[in-house]
Amino acid sequence: MIPLSDASRRPTRIPLVTVFIILVNGFVFVLELMGGDAFVTKWSAIPAQITSGHHWITILTSMFMHGSWLHIIGNMIYLWAFSPEIEDAMGPWRYFVFYNAGGLVAMLAQIAADPHSTVPNLGASGAIAAVMGAFLVTYPRDRIRTILLIFVFVRITFIPAALLIGFWFLTQLFNAGAVAQVQTGGVAYLAHIGGFIFGAATARLFEDPRRVG
Repeated sequence: MIPLSDASRRPTRIPLVTVFIILVNGFVFVLELMGGDAFVTKWSAIPAQITSGHHWITILTSMFMHGSWLHIIGNMIYLWAFSPEIEDAMGPWRYFVFYNAGGLVAMLAQIAADPHSTVPNLGASGAIAAVMGAFLVTYPRDRIRTILLIFVFVRITFIPAALLIGFWFLTQLFNAGAVAQVQTGGVAYLAHIGGFIFGAATARLFEDPRRVG
C-alpha cells in the first residue's frame, strides 16, 4: 500500500514547511551522492559515538539523510501523503517544531535500544512516523488515496486513515524485536515506533485551535 494523499480534505494554505523539508532532504541526498561513504559516516548517527558523548549533532543531521534512491523516494511519498494536513492543523511554526522533535525522539529511541551499535542510523522515517501518529489522532476517518499492489495487479483505492496507519504501525511492532539486535543495518523499526508514539501523544498539544475545526 502506497499512500498518495488525503482524499477527504485539502489544506487551506500551501504547506510551505512540508515543501521546505522535502527540498532539504533532496539537497542533503545530493551531498551524500557527492561525498560518498565519508559524508554518510560523518553525519549519520552512530549509537556508540552518541552514548560516549561524541557527535551529538548527528542526531539532528541524520534525520535528513537517506541510504538510497528508494529510501528517500519512499519517505518523501509518505511525508507528502500525510504532512500537508498536519501542517495545516498546527500552523507552519508549530509543525516545524513538532516535526523536528518527532525526529529527535525517534532517533533517541533507536539509540537507546542498541546504545553500543556501530551501525550508522539515518533517515526521515522517524519524523514521518510522528506525522502519521498525529494524523491518526487528528483525522482518523479521512480516506487516503492509496496505490494498492497485489502481485502484478495495481489499482488506486481509498482506505480509511485509521486502517492504513494502524496496519503500518502493527507491522512496526511485529518487526521491532527481530531487527533490534541486527548489527549489519536494516530498517529502524524502533525509531518508527518511538516517533509514532510521540506524534500520537503530542498531536493535540501542537494543534493551533484557530485552524482545527
